[in-house]
Amino acid sequence: MCVPLLAQTPTPKANDSTTPLHLLQPDYPVPYGAPRIDSVTAVLNRVYLYLDGATPALLIDKESGHRIDPIGTFNPNAIIKPGDFRLTSYEWGVTYAGMLLASEATGDPRFADYTRKRLAFLTSLRPYFQAQVTSDPKANTPLRQMLAPHALDDAGAMCAAMIKTALLKEQAGANSLKTALRPQIDAYVRYIMTKEYRLADGTLARNRPQPNTLWLDDLFMSVPALAQMGKLTGDKLYYDEAVKQVLQFSKRMFNRDKGLFMHGWVEGMSVHPEFHWARANGWAILTLVELLDVLPANHVGRPAVLDLLKAHAKGLAARQSGSGFWHQLLDRPDSYLETSATAIYAYSIARAINRGWLDPLAYAPMTLLAWNAVTTKVTPGGQVEGTCVGTGMGFDPAFYYHRPINVFAAHGYGPVLLAGAEVINLLKNKSFAINDSSLQLVK
Repeated sequence: MCVPLLAQTPTPKANDSTTPLHLLQPDYPVPYGAPRIDSVTAVLNRVYLYLDGATPALLIDKESGHRIDPIGTFNPNAIIKPGDFRLTSYEWGVTYAGMLLASEATGDPRFADYTRKRLAFLTSLRPYFQAQVTSDPKANTPLRQMLAPHALDDAGAMCAAMIKTALLKEQAGANSLKTALRPQIDAYVRYIMTKEYRLADGTLARNRPQPNTLWLDDLFMSVPALAQMGKLTGDKLYYDEAVKQVLQFSKRMFNRDKGLFMHGWVEGMSVHPEFHWARANGWAILTLVELLDVLPANHVGRPAVLDLLKAHAKGLAARQSGSGFWHQLLDRPDSYLETSATAIYAYSIARAINRGWLDPLAYAPMTLLAWNAVTTKVTPGGQVEGTCVGTGMGFDPAFYYHRPINVFAAHGYGPVLLAGAEVINLLKNKSFAINDSSLQLVK
């Protein structure tokens, strides 16, 4: 039997003459394109379910494990039932704020209830532990950070979250919770305003690892709380102090040429080793967004803060990797890709777009790419992978390159909640399409 000649003709190979090569599908390492709102919500739900189970709000006897009624006689063995994370850390202040925003974006009250219930639980313990902490401010008790703050880490992020919770409207028991939170809010703000160490010009500082040291992290550990206090009280004093800190930190630590902040600055050093640590830059841009969110439109410092935000966003955008993540050291692409900073940038830039501070045409696609990258690090069980553990400031690159990552690094969870929530808002406000394989904003 003869085979027709047509059947014997080989299939033309793909080349420039036979195939529209520009339409070939790229092999992206993370999902590409605009996510669906329901897929973003699913990620937030996974994180919520994990954290709700992993952070019990219960007072127990550390020896017997039995539940303790905090209204009864004081038990020196009383502790908060251990979970995977501490309920009073600055990282959890970010998580509480993230839960509030997730509730607002999704309409699901479970997220806000997470924050309300745990903050109500913590404030209910204040009278129970007050005498113990007053007699020994260094006591290793569950509420030492709240009742006797020793650093901005103890105060700022938790304070900001409490004020945001106090300002929530249309909730059961809103007024009673606001009243319960206010003494702790006032204590935190009093610490920031009057007790934290400062340089001669009033800039918030530390005396470690060297005397008169600025940590970029401390912008976030102070300014959002002060800004929120301005909103809560209407007192311009807090807005002025918040702007002052931002401008005085930035004149020492922001590299205008790179559009990046250095991590640490030491008074008296003539040369500063500029390590542009990713998460510290995250705390910085998050601070700028938090401040602009509540700073009055007519405040004299607002143009300078907005200009700083735009310069920082531009510098960060230039250093996003092709996978959507940012590197542990932003300008050193051989350092590892880090999740918490990527999530903070996704939130902050999405927020700035949604508020009209950044051009969506330029910044929205990279923001969605960042979110898509973050989703690859959220496990089916809701844990966040790829997050650098707590990090002091160093003077050599090895310190930053080799910081461990861990799913129990609490710094990853709040940023993921914030990022997902604000990406939902972005998807509600803007439309996107693929054009020649490229994600584009549709006006």
